Formats: sequence, C-alpha cells, structure tokens
Amino acid sequence: MNAILDQVLFYVERGGFVMPPLLLGAAALWYGLGYRLLTLRRGWGAALTTMVRRYQAGSGPSPRGIIDAAVLKGVEIKGQRPPDLREHLDEAFIDLEADMSAFSGLVTAVVMAAPLTGLLGTVNGMIETFDALGDMALFSQSGGIAGGISEALFSTQMGLAVAIPGLIVGKLLDRRQEALETELARLKDILCGHAS
Repeated sequence: MNAILDQVLFYVERGGFVMPPLLLGAAALWYGLGYRLLTLRRGWGAALTTMVRRYQAGSGPSPRGIIDAAVLKGVEIKGQRPPDLREHLDEAFIDLEADMSAFSGLVTAVVMAAPLTGLLGTVNGMIETFDALGDMALFSQSGGIAGGISEALFSTQMGLAVAIPGLIVGKLLDRRQEALETELARLKDILCGHAS
C-alpha cells in the first residue's frame, strides 16, 4: 500500500501545481458518476402496462428504481381521482426527475475543466524548460530541462486521464437518463389514458 501511495505522490510532485486540483476534480467526478450510477436504475424489468396493473392490484414489488417508484406514485395519485391527473403526475415526478439529473452539471464541468487544467500544467512546464535553457541549467535542483518536460507531460497525462473516462461514463449515464425520462413520459400517457 505504501508503494502505491509513494507512486501517487511521485506523480503529484512531478506534475506541478495543477496536480492537486486535478486529483480533487477526479474525486468529485467519480463521486458524481457513482451517485448517478446508483440513482439511474430502472427497477423491475416488466413492461409499464404490466407494472401499472400489478401496482393497481396491490401485488407490485417494493420499488428498487426510478420507474418502480414512479409507477407506485402514479397509481396512488390516479386512485385519488384528481381533476387534472397529468398536472398532479408532473408535480409528483419532479423529485424523481431532479434525482436523475443530480451531479450531471458537476460531471460535465470536471470533464471540460480537466484537460484545460492539464494544459495549464503543460504551459507551466514548458516555461520552466525555457527558463532552464535560458539559464543554461540543464540539470539543476529544480529539475532543469528534464523537470520542465516532466511537469508538462505528467500534467497533460493527468488531465486526459481524468477527462476521457469521465466523458465516456458520463455519456453512457446521460443516455440511461434519457431512456428513463422517455419511460416516465410514457407512464404519464398510460396513466392518463386509462383515467376514467
């Protein structure tokens, strides 16, 4: 375990001043992605009409995902026979829709900022390299040319290592969110179409 920590500290030291913000960004990114992954679950795998019938009969399973919870709420609201069912469903589902989009903005912001932060480290590393060339300090206590190039490469690598997996996983979760939002809209149509 100490060897891993030593390696991480080595990369942070070599990458310059942009590495701590990149590490914090990576932690925030994966927290947000993990939250979205746990939240964006459909639940019971049955068709919406089957789920509505089962919950109306009182034999539906306990909710394990977004759609399950929406069907249960929708059936309860429909059973109260409100005058404008669609409006009541919209109000009831607003919390579920907010849960589905939680941390989406954070994920997008970190994915966009990480490569730019890495690029800032690259620029700083190149400036250090040119300073070393100007001072004729090929090997110095601060690293000289090799230290500047090292900082440029490590910071670029870290910026991309944070952004690329976050971009891929974030887009997959955005697609899952869109599919669940489409199912919520279909559920509203089913419940309103069967309302008497």
